[in-house]
Amino acid sequence: MNIEDFREYCLSKAGVTEELPFGDNTLVFKVGGKIFALTDINEFASINLKCDPLKAVELREQFDEVKPGYHMDKKHWNTISTKGSLPDLVLKEWIDQSYLLVYAKLTRALKLNINIQDEPPIGFLS
Repeated sequence: MNIEDFREYCLSKAGVTEELPFGDNTLVFKVGGKIFALTDINEFASINLKCDPLKAVELREQFDEVKPGYHMDKKHWNTISTKGSLPDLVLKEWIDQSYLLVYAKLTRALKLNINIQDEPPIGFLS
């Protein structure tokens, strides 16, 4: 996956905004004002995604490309190398899961404004 595909996929999700809150090099994607994905624009060597804590450990054990979240809460975030052999479909599934985890924690009012009827339910990737 390249940075253009990553950006396009993140922005295709309902209610997503992109920002540069940490400087010109870090591209951040949010839903309802909460971060679900980020990456370095210049290098695009990895992406940070939110993950269920138990699943995060499992993925780190299963895939060399998955490490504890760099500069993030290591319990809830993984840093995934984009330079490895992970298929785009797997990365997209993890992006979906991150998005849905963040969405699930939003207030009811924010959820109603976003309205993700076409999204799969949380747990669909288990």
